[in-house]
This record gives sequence, structure tokens and C-alpha cells, in this order.
Amino acid sequence: MPPSSPHAPAAGAPPAVSTARVLAGLCLLVPVLVMLWVPSYNRLAPGLGGMPFFYWYQLLWVPVSALFTGTAYLLVRRDEALRRAAAPAGPGPQDGGRA
Repeated sequence: MPPSSPHAPAAGAPPAVSTARVLAGLCLLVPVLVMLWVPSYNRLAPGLGGMPFFYWYQLLWVPVSALFTGTAYLLVRRDEALRRAAAPAGPGPQDGGRA
């Protein structure tokens, strides 16, 4: 891509794909993959309080998924703050510098 392209990253700009964003994507992917891998929890034993493993294992993943999602949110939020801090000060692209 030539440097004069409107889609070319600015010199010194942070990379589009950062470590924090990759980790956030993995945090969102883990619960989905675990729940799609049904043979790993398609059994009755061990039970918990009279509830078969199949059910309580899925219910366990509700708060675990919330923790993964919250972690992904915090990672992206931190990455956005770092990007804003690294961005050069000046007029915004939408308003053209008008208040």
C-alpha cells in the first residue's frame, strides 16, 4: 500500500492489532468454544446436589463467561485509552475542529 493511501497508518501510530485486542478476542472465544464442545460435558456423573453434570457444568459457565467478557471489556478499554494518549492532539476527524 503506498504511503499516500488514505488507509495507510500514520507514522508512529500504534499497530491496529495489539496484544490487548488479541487477548480480548481470546477471552470472548474461550466460552463459546467450550460450550460448543458438547462431548466434553455430555455425561451424567458427577452430580452436584442431585443435578447431572451436563446441567451444572453449563450453569457454571454463565458466571465464568461473564468474567471472560468483563476481562475482554477491560482489555479493550485500556487499549483504547492508550491509543487516545498516543494520538496527536488536534481537531477530530468528524467535526473538523469545530466545537
